[in-house]
Amino acid sequence: MQFPDSRILIFAKAPVPGQVKTRLIPAVGANEACRLHRRMLEAAVSAAVSGGVAPVNCWCAPSTDHPDFRKLAVQYGIGLECQTGVDLGERMRGAAEATLHNAGSVLLTGTDCPGLTPSHFRQALEWLNSGSDAVLGPAEDGGYVLLGLRRIHPTLFNKIPWGDDQVLSITRSRLVALGWKWQELETLQDIDRPEDLDRYRKRYSP
Repeated sequence: MQFPDSRILIFAKAPVPGQVKTRLIPAVGANEACRLHRRMLEAAVSAAVSGGVAPVNCWCAPSTDHPDFRKLAVQYGIGLECQTGVDLGERMRGAAEATLHNAGSVLLTGTDCPGLTPSHFRQALEWLNSGSDAVLGPAEDGGYVLLGLRRIHPTLFNKIPWGDDQVLSITRSRLVALGWKWQELETLQDIDRPEDLDRYRKRYSP
């Protein structure tokens, strides 16, 4: 394990048809959207674990009880935690705060970006362990696919329009206001919208 004092936190919803990848449902239907979510969930866990970069925990919603979560925990040796909070910002902040009590740095990510690799996680943790306060992984849609932290401030999570194309720019502005030093990874693609599907299928489908 290259960074045993760090943690990779994957935020994931249980794969239930009609409750995941909802923006894709009009294009492909609830069952296909769920199938895609399940596939991307496992791919995200595999990518986080395969490089031996840092211990991995999956922060699950609405609970850790879904069989897919249990299967991934056994197959990949990851920890399972339950998300709590009224919105994504509160859930991310809570997970990061809890983890940083026992870890030197954390990487927060989701399951929507198949382009994230162990190399990205490794680079982000190298920057954090070399003195950066934060690391951003920009997304093409104006959000971010990764947030790395070695300390917490509420302004990075409060009153942010999650899912909006201004999330990245707002987060950058708040990092500037905090006077924090941060680095950015390359810009990657999230798979959220029907227009994302063609590129996903061409690059990642077997």
